Amino acid sequence: MHDDICYNICMETLGYNEFFKSASEMVQADGFTVARVITEHRGVYKVKNLTGEYSAKVTGKHMFTATSRENYPAVGDWVTIQVVDRENAIIHKILPRKTILKRKYNYKNDYQVIATNITVAFIVESSDRDFSLHRFERYVALAHDGGVQPTIILNKIDLLSQEELALKITQIQERFSNVAVLVTSTITNNGLDELAAFIEKDKTYCFLGSSGVGKSTLINTLLGKHALATGEISLQSGRGKHITTSREMYFLKNGGIVIDNPGMREVGMTDAVAGVDTLFDEIVTLAKSCKYPDCTHTHEPGCNITPKINAGALRADKFSSYVNLKKEADFYEMTELEKRNKDKKFGKFLKKAKKDLGACGYEDY
Repeated sequence: MHDDICYNICMETLGYNEFFKSASEMVQADGFTVARVITEHRGVYKVKNLTGEYSAKVTGKHMFTATSRENYPAVGDWVTIQVVDRENAIIHKILPRKTILKRKYNYKNDYQVIATNITVAFIVESSDRDFSLHRFERYVALAHDGGVQPTIILNKIDLLSQEELALKITQIQERFSNVAVLVTSTITNNGLDELAAFIEKDKTYCFLGSSGVGKSTLINTLLGKHALATGEISLQSGRGKHITTSREMYFLKNGGIVIDNPGMREVGMTDAVAGVDTLFDEIVTLAKSCKYPDCTHTHEPGCNITPKINAGALRADKFSSYVNLKKEADFYEMTELEKRNKDKKFGKFLKKAKKDLGACGYEDY
């Protein structure tokens, strides 16, 4: 009993809690141990538990049965492993995820798992060329959809005057009334104590944003050492330089856990309909009072949205953002359903073909 208590307390430093304890109780009976994925790079993972860190790969069976990228481990996952030697292990199962961040990343509607089992997503933008309310909206919607608490960080505020900073903070707070906003500068050290105090022991935080906005520099400051390579915005292109190339988890002295991510210029929406509705809950509530359930909010009599926009009670650009993100998320959801239906039909076709071949005496084919 005492050993179990000590084990759970020690595992808490990796983010282990009752949710994952319950999920792991059955699979531990298979003789495997539980570890957390702390690094992912091109199909090779580094996992960590109380006995150490191991380079790990998934089993061939897992690769054969996986149907999507979501079936593979991601940074933040809890997995069951079989230790091979002091340096290597094999990943057998992924424990159920409590939260997940994912984004669409190509025209084929494929999506990428950014991180899992995180409490807070720090959405970082620099205060100069990278600043975009629309990009904030996309990240916040993805966070909401994955069950993650979004928190906005406006970084490099040393580049702004007090008046410019106040204006940007007002714009963010008006657009995201229910999201915490932190302002930081690693040059003047403004806001760094507030950021450090925001991070709680045994909880996991993920830093998201474009390249060059200062994610790695902020994590270096929290770590108190230069652990991550850093880069700035290119003066010629105005775009961030890609420095972080893989996702990696770091453990702070105060017990908090942070994940650094490669910069993402495009933030494609997956089937994040619920996340979009949560972000724009005011608009969703207004739309429910429209006369017609299929109201397009453009010309219909009895529309509850258009009068609010005309009266200035609802910003037109905010409504436009809602429409665009909703369309993108709905389209992804629709195409995913179509893909599942095609897979289902193809499965039925294969089953019938095998049955017909068997009836004709071609069982060995």
